[in-house]
Amino acid sequence: MSVTKGLLVRFDALPGKEDEVKEFLDAGRGLVEQEPATTAWFAIRLGPSTFGIFDVFPDDAGRDAHLSGPVAVALGEQTGALFSEPTIEKLDVLGSKLPA
Repeated sequence: MSVTKGLLVRFDALPGKEDEVKEFLDAGRGLVEQEPATTAWFAIRLGPSTFGIFDVFPDDAGRDAHLSGPVAVALGEQTGALFSEPTIEKLDVLGSKLPA
């Protein structure tokens, strides 16, 4: 399977909410497992209170489906409660190595 599109989502945990953000991201993995076009999904920590999600898709349709799916809804629900307004960057994947 090849991937051509991706997302990089970044946000900062509100003070004292870092552990809750980690739990939220762990729960997100179960949501994306239901999305066949989400080829790979990674919850990441970029600093003490900066977190993110990096995921890849075979095409625009898969990325668009993800952006209107349950993880996007959950992000919206937790914005302001657990973390700051997320920055969502759409990107093109120029190369990848995925498991067979």
